[in-house]
Amino acid sequence: MNTLQTGQGELIGWHDPDEHRAWVAAHKSRALQDRRTTLREAIAQYVPDGAILACGGFGHIRVSMAAVYEIVRQHKRDLTMCGKTAVHDSDILIAAGCVSRIEVAYAFGHELRGLSPASRRAAESGRCQVVAEISNAGYQWRFLAAAMGLPFIPTRVMLGTDTLAHSSARVVEDPFSGKPVALLPACYPDAVLMHVHRCDRYGNAQIDGIAIEDFELARAARRLIVTTEKIVEEETIRSQPQRTLIPYYLVDAVIEVPYGAHPTLMPDRYYFDEAHIGEWLRLSKTDGGVAEYFARYVHGVDGFTEYLASIGGEEQLEYLRQVEHLEAPLRAPWLEEKR
Repeated sequence: MNTLQTGQGELIGWHDPDEHRAWVAAHKSRALQDRRTTLREAIAQYVPDGAILACGGFGHIRVSMAAVYEIVRQHKRDLTMCGKTAVHDSDILIAAGCVSRIEVAYAFGHELRGLSPASRRAAESGRCQVVAEISNAGYQWRFLAAAMGLPFIPTRVMLGTDTLAHSSARVVEDPFSGKPVALLPACYPDAVLMHVHRCDRYGNAQIDGIAIEDFELARAARRLIVTTEKIVEEETIRSQPQRTLIPYYLVDAVIEVPYGAHPTLMPDRYYFDEAHIGEWLRLSKTDGGVAEYFARYVHGVDGFTEYLASIGGEEQLEYLRQVEHLEAPLRAPWLEEKR
């Protein structure tokens, strides 16, 4: 094919599909075995320094924050983050010095809540490098190519844009029509964190509501760590097999972590904890405030159960459960003040 344009962004997460297939065969068992473990052990074993990391969920919805905080607690370093969006998860990891390189479609912001002070400082100072740019659809299709065992996927997305110029994509002449088409390289993250509604001990996982890119991402991952609101019996999963988005043989570790997405939203379970997100945005305006946050909520607690106690315990969690089921959820007071 005739190459018309080569993006200048760094190519991260790419492997020859046959090499990846061989790696998976050598390192991941298809045996129906108990994959339950602790969060501490899973992060220590499957998220090495220097890994390329991706998170399931989207924005502030269904993110495995329990796993994110454990990465911070273990002082992981030189991680590269990739994916469609990186919001509260990336902000925490960048501020903690865990993530030093990033390629996502949307980062350094908290959506309607404003920009990320800590991540912006890190990017402007060079502590976190943006290695490439891409669109939302572009990254989902990078994961789709990996899930399909392809080296790339053809698309028209990003053609004629500066985003493509700063990506790792290439533009070639379509051999059928003669028109330009963008080739997005597959991406195989070294480690993926994902939070689901229910899962059995083997790793068969179900998600209520929109899956976003988790179907593709789970199949692109080299290592997949699944945290879940509840570990259920195998019979519960088998009773509705059509709802099992992630089969057991993709999963490396299963950890039951109720409220493991806090302070992000878990569909039909609990709402965003706007007070806690607001506290992070206020404290993260300074490096001293970042240190205060981590001392209070990460290094000053022994695991996620103590973290939940520190944010208000059952009283606050009950409030978030109630707000999630209101037809018109209450607006956060700090957002009203901002308006």
